[in-house]
Amino acid sequence: MATHENVEELWAVRLAERVSGFLEKPLVRIAIPILVTLIALTVLHELSSHVKWADVKTDVANTSWKLMFFALCWTAVSFLSLSLYDVFAVQSVADGEVPLPVAGMAGACGYAVSNCLGFSYITGTAIRYRIYASLGLDLGRVAGVIATSWIAFWSGFILLLGGLLTFHPDGVSKVLPISDTVETVMGLCLLVGFATLFIWLSKGGRRLATGGLGFNLPGGKLPGLLTLAAVGDLFGASMTLYVLMPDDLGVGFPFFFTVYIGAIAVGILSHAPGGIGAFEATLIAGLGASGRSDVIAALLLYRLVYTFLPFAIATLSIAVASALTNRHHISGAATWVYRVIRPIVPMVAAGVAAVAGVILLVSGALPAGSEKLSALRDFLPLSFVEASHLAGSAVGVLLILVSRGLFRKLYRAWIVAMLLMVAGFVASLTKGLDTHEAISMLGTIALLATFRGAFYRVSGASIFRLNIPWLVSVVTLLLVVFWVGLFSYSHVEYQNALWWEFAWNGDASRFLRSSLVVAVILGVVAVNSLFGREVPEPVRTEIPEVVERLVMESEDTESQISLTGDKQFLISPDDDAFLAYADTGNALITKGEPVGDETAGKQLIWQLREMADREGKLCAFYSVSTKYLPTFLDLGLSILKIGEVARVPLKDFSLDGKSRKRFRQAKNRAEREGYVFEIIPKGKVGPVLPELREISDDWLEHKAGEEKGFALGGFDDEYLSYFDFAVLKKADTGKIVAFANLFQGGNKSELSLDLMRYEPDGSNFIMDALFAEMMTWGAEQGFHWFSLGAAPFSGIENRQLASFWNRVGGFVYEHGEQFYHFEGLRSFKQKFDPEWSPNYLASPGGLAAPRILYEVNILISGGLRGLTK
Repeated sequence: MATHENVEELWAVRLAERVSGFLEKPLVRIAIPILVTLIALTVLHELSSHVKWADVKTDVANTSWKLMFFALCWTAVSFLSLSLYDVFAVQSVADGEVPLPVAGMAGACGYAVSNCLGFSYITGTAIRYRIYASLGLDLGRVAGVIATSWIAFWSGFILLLGGLLTFHPDGVSKVLPISDTVETVMGLCLLVGFATLFIWLSKGGRRLATGGLGFNLPGGKLPGLLTLAAVGDLFGASMTLYVLMPDDLGVGFPFFFTVYIGAIAVGILSHAPGGIGAFEATLIAGLGASGRSDVIAALLLYRLVYTFLPFAIATLSIAVASALTNRHHISGAATWVYRVIRPIVPMVAAGVAAVAGVILLVSGALPAGSEKLSALRDFLPLSFVEASHLAGSAVGVLLILVSRGLFRKLYRAWIVAMLLMVAGFVASLTKGLDTHEAISMLGTIALLATFRGAFYRVSGASIFRLNIPWLVSVVTLLLVVFWVGLFSYSHVEYQNALWWEFAWNGDASRFLRSSLVVAVILGVVAVNSLFGREVPEPVRTEIPEVVERLVMESEDTESQISLTGDKQFLISPDDDAFLAYADTGNALITKGEPVGDETAGKQLIWQLREMADREGKLCAFYSVSTKYLPTFLDLGLSILKIGEVARVPLKDFSLDGKSRKRFRQAKNRAEREGYVFEIIPKGKVGPVLPELREISDDWLEHKAGEEKGFALGGFDDEYLSYFDFAVLKKADTGKIVAFANLFQGGNKSELSLDLMRYEPDGSNFIMDALFAEMMTWGAEQGFHWFSLGAAPFSGIENRQLASFWNRVGGFVYEHGEQFYHFEGLRSFKQKFDPEWSPNYLASPGGLAAPRILYEVNILISGGLRGLTK
C-alpha cells in the first residue's frame, strides 16, 4: 500500500502537535528561535572575547587519546540507551509487529540525525514515522511509540533532577538561587510525582487518547526499563562532555549535570541544528568558564564525538546496507532491512549535504594555513584563490539550501548536490590546499552516488524553496558560522578597507566578502520562499475525443465540467476511462472522480497519486462521492466531508404542493406576462451566443464578480458549444432574458446545469420560472434525476466528538452567512424535496487539508481576491 510520502514532513509535524497538544503560531516559530540564537551568540562572543583561535587549536591537539576513548565509551552508552527507548516503546504499543533490532535502529538513527540537523519533530520524528509506517504501523501506533519514548525521557529527567534537588549535593544550590529547604521540597515533589506516575503505569491497562489518536501506555516492568534507559541516555550524554572538560574547572558532576540540562533546553528552544551556539553559550556561562580556550576546545570535541560521529556512523551503515540490498535480490531476513532503509535514505542524504555545506562554510570562516597558501603562490594567481574562496562559501550555503530538496526526494536536487560537491572539491584545493576538506567532499560524493535510487521525483517546486522550519534552521546555522568567523578574527580590528583588501595573508578580508555573498544568497532564497509562488500559467487544453465521448456517455452530469478546457487528463490505455485534474504548482487536484470504467478508474487514481509523488506535490480528489472511497483510503488519504449534493427525482415530477408553490407561481406568471420557454440545440447555439454573452456580462457586472473555473464553467464559446441551452424569452420580441446550459447524462439518467444567468434588470421571478420549466421539461423527456448541485458544508456534524475539520466546517456553515449564503442555498434546494448525498474531499490529512482547500480556492476563484469579490 502506498503512503503519502510527499507529505511526510507534514505528517511528522501533525504527529508531534497531536502528541504534545501545542500548535505553534507562525510568528512565534520564526521570532523566538532567531532571537534566542542572537542572544546566545552575543553572550558567547562576550564570554570568548579574550580567547584566540590558535589557542583553541593547541588545546584540541593536546587532548589525550585516553580522554577521547572515555568520551567515545560514554557516547556509546548514551546511544545504546536511546535505542532502548524505541525497543521498549514498541513492546508497549505494537508488541510483535516490529522486529526489536529495527526499533533499536530507528531510535538510534532518529536521534543521530536530529542531533545533527536539529528540529527533531521533523527529522527524528519523520525518520521513525517512515520506518514504522513501512512495517505497517498506522499513525496512532507510531504516535504511541514516539510519545512513549518522550514519556520515558521526562521520567528519567524528573528522577535525576528530583534526586539532585532533594539531596542537593555540593554545587547544585549555586545554580538555583533558593534556600536548601525550598530545594528539598521541590525535589521531593518531583520524586513523589514520579513515584505516583510509576505506580499508576505499572498496574497496566492505561491508555492515552488525544486529538483522535489513541495508544496504550507502558505497563508492568516497562516503565522501569524505560526510566533506566532515560537515565542511561542523560548520564552518558553528560559524561561525554564532562570527561573532556579540563580538570581544573572546579565543578562537581551534579552541578555540571544541572547546567548541562539547562543548556540542552536552551539549544532546543533555539531550533539551531543540534542547538549549536545556544548550547555552548549557556554551558560556558553556567560553568563560569569565560575566557578559557580549553573549555571551547572541549565543546568542539564534544560536537565531533557526540554529534557528528554518530551521524557519520549511521550514514555509513545505511549506505552499506543500501548498497548490499540493491546489489542482491531481496528475500528472507533482508526484506525488512530494505523496507527500513529505503524511506530514511533521503533524510540521511539531506544531512550529509548539510554537513558538507557546513564544512565548506566553516573552512571559509577560519584562517588558512600559511604554508599551504605559500605553496599555491607558485602556480596560482591571487585572483584565482580569492575567487575560489568565494566559490567555496557559495557552494557551502547552496548545499545547505539544497538539502531540503534531497529531503523531498527530488532528482534535480540530487543532480545539483552532486555538481556542488564537485565544485566544492575543486574549491577546497584551490583556495588553500585543504586536503582533508577535499577528501570529505569526495566521500560525500560517493555517499550521494550510493543513494541515487532514492531520488525519483523528476519535477516539482524549486529545489531552493524552504518552508519556515527549514528557513529558521538555516538562518540560525549561518549565524553560528558567522560568529565562528568573528571569533577567529577577533584580534583583527575592523576597518572599511578590509572589504577591498586583496592579499595572500588577507584571511579576514576574504571572510567578510564570503559572508556577504552567503547573506545575499540566503536573502534571495528567503524572499523567494516566503513570497514566491510557482503557479502554472492557465493554458487552454484541447479536449481529447475520448474525453468528449466518455463525458457524453456518463450518467453523472458533473463529469461534463471536464470540458471547460482548464484541466489536464489522464486517460486509461484502453480509452475506457479518464481522470481530469489541475496542477496548482503545489498540488495535483481532480475535479470529481474518474469517468468511465470503474476498474480502469482505480488505476488512474493510483497513477495520479504516483505522478504527484514523483513531482513532490500534494495529491487530492475534490468533490467525490462514495464510489471510490476504499481506493482513496488505500492511498493513505483522509476523507473530509465538504457538503452535500441535492438531486430531485423526476419520475412523476410535479410542481404541485406547498413547498413548490413559489416555482409554480413563477412559471404561471411568466406565461401570463408573455415569456416562453425554449430549448436551443447545441448545433444552433452559435448565432445566439453574442446575445447570451451580453446577458452574461451584465450579470457579472451586477454581481461585481469574475468568471470562476475548475469546478464551475465560465462563459467560453468553445466550452458552451458542447451543450443545449434552456432559455426564457419574450414571445413578442424574441429577446432572451435568461439562460442556462444543460448537462444531460447518458441514458437520460440525469439533467443538470452549469451557467444560469439572467438580465439583472429583469423581473425577480425569472430564475424561478426557468428552474420550473427546466425540471418540467426534464420529466417530460424521461430524465430520471435533476441535479441541483452541491451545498457547501451542508450536512457536516459540528459535535464535540467530531473530527477537528468537521467542527471547523460546521462552524463555517453556521456562522459564515455574511460571506456566503450557505444556509440560504441549502434552503432553496430543499424546496424541491431532493435526496441529499454526501460530497467529499480526499486529501492528505492534518495540516495538508487546509492547504488543499486553499489550492482549490485558487483554482476556482483565483485566491483570496477572487473569493471576496
